[in-house]
Amino acid sequence: MLFKVSKYIEKLAKKSKAIRKEFYPSKKERESSERSFVDPLLEDKFTPVKGLVHKYPHRVLILLTANCASFCRFCTRRRKKIDLKMNEIKKEDVDRMINYVKSKPSINEVIFSGGDPLVVPNLLIYALKKFERLPQIKIIRVHTKVPVSHPKLLTKKILDAFSKIKKTFYLSIHFEHPDELTPQTIEAIKKLKKTGAILLSQSVFLKGINDSYKVLEELFTKLAELGVRPYYIYHCDLVKGIEHFIVPIEKEIEIMTKLRKNLSGIAFPFHVVDTPNGSGKIPVPLNFWEFKKSYFRDFNGKKIKVY
Repeated sequence: MLFKVSKYIEKLAKKSKAIRKEFYPSKKERESSERSFVDPLLEDKFTPVKGLVHKYPHRVLILLTANCASFCRFCTRRRKKIDLKMNEIKKEDVDRMINYVKSKPSINEVIFSGGDPLVVPNLLIYALKKFERLPQIKIIRVHTKVPVSHPKLLTKKILDAFSKIKKTFYLSIHFEHPDELTPQTIEAIKKLKKTGAILLSQSVFLKGINDSYKVLEELFTKLAELGVRPYYIYHCDLVKGIEHFIVPIEKEIEIMTKLRKNLSGIAFPFHVVDTPNGSGKIPVPLNFWEFKKSYFRDFNGKKIKVY
């Protein structure tokens, strides 16, 4: 996988070991087991049109680019970064996505992700305008790590475009550690709040980075105070080359149970496993209940062994 960090992350990584582990490669990435996948969420299988993933009945995922401001070492879509040119999306591709969505009236939600859609601002603005015009679309979501990885990319042009969205608009920012909440990132959050976007966060449990009650308690508390609602924290996906980041599920449950005892409900995210080679983001129970931690079932009833 390619290596890329912004000057901002380069400077931050000199002060923070957690940030360095997030963005700088290690020899462990060369290791992978037979149980891991290149595409664990089967996104390529559910791609009827280039750049569009239709895995769930009422929503589609729009991947406007495979590129990012900085490359996370635990990226689920690291396969797409091998050939950024091949995964490049153009306006004509967006038009084909529009036609596909119009042919499926049950779709009422679009999620822009990537890569990071904010690194292709002109294409993102074009796509936002096109999809918002569709009467069937009621919810628009944009997922980004730009406020964390390169805050200067959050330009007035992008902010103005977000402000003009009339449909229900959610913006989800990817956070892993309190060290990411720098003055620049906090300022970016304040600017995003002014656009009227409903702000959410997503995180991933990462061994040696945030697999700690203290770290996550600080992160989720600060996010809630800033007006960012912690939404999901994922069990790290079973992707080739990133298995060294996977935290034992028992440890995650222990941390989340302690967090539930001490955090406000608005600061407590869903803890989920995005089913490897299956279907659905499955909520993980807490230790308030007695349950088997070795298996679960996905949305289709398929029995999955916890990794």
